[in-house]
Amino acid sequence: MQNMKTELSCEFFPPQTAEGVDKLRAVRAKLAVLKPGFFSVTYGAGGSTRDRTLEVVLDIQREGHAAAPHLSCIGSTRDSIRALLGEFKAAGIRRIVALRGDLPSGMADVGELRYANELVEFIRKETGDHFHIEVAAYPEWHPQARSPREDLLNFKRKVDAGADSAITQYFYNADAYEHFVGEARALGVTIPIIPGIMPIGSFSKLARFSDSCGAEIPRWMRRKFESYGDDADSIRAFGLDVVTGLCQRLLERGAPGLHFYTLNQSVLTLEIARRLKLI
Repeated sequence: MQNMKTELSCEFFPPQTAEGVDKLRAVRAKLAVLKPGFFSVTYGAGGSTRDRTLEVVLDIQREGHAAAPHLSCIGSTRDSIRALLGEFKAAGIRRIVALRGDLPSGMADVGELRYANELVEFIRKETGDHFHIEVAAYPEWHPQARSPREDLLNFKRKVDAGADSAITQYFYNADAYEHFVGEARALGVTIPIIPGIMPIGSFSKLARFSDSCGAEIPRWMRRKFESYGDDADSIRAFGLDVVTGLCQRLLERGAPGLHFYTLNQSVLTLEIARRLKLI
């Protein structure tokens, strides 16, 4: 089922230690076999990882890969964002993942730009078409949205502000993705909406993260994982089967690519890609 037009991309978070930086470099070297369209690097709440994000992005560029730094506007000023855009341009970066972001605990000032559509509009005003701008999409709806309709309209505002494509929050229900894309298309949204894929290595970690970010783990999956207890091999094997099947269905039904949330690891992402015959 290999699809030569399927674009793969991988996401990392900036390591906190020199050892972590070296490990991530090795991970990228292994993932390079996927010929990813880009590697993205997350940006901490309120810009808390700004320098480390930039360091990893520059490292990726030096290795000859396309890098896409995340950029959030919460807690930032127009001047600080303008300066960072200048650094990105100087480094030859052509893609940005533009997000609202979260306000760090204890920080009261939300900054001069409050929403992602305002950030996208600002980037376009400052830099024209220099950057390919990715935005976030939520097939199961953003946990802070008052209604699905409101969330969908928020997404359209980001597109209308100048987004080129979107990456979704991870999900395990393909129907949710297909329904979201259908509703977006009905509103006139034509940009690619790339599904975000979270490989499963630890169910306990996945459950904690999913509870905090609003991503649903279907009951049948949750019960199956829970039945394995501490059997890490069975959890890993079942997780690979589930995520590979999800990716296969998404690609067969026309998803334009796959964006892997790697958690700075390579093994599971590579195994899924092998099973899909994408390597």
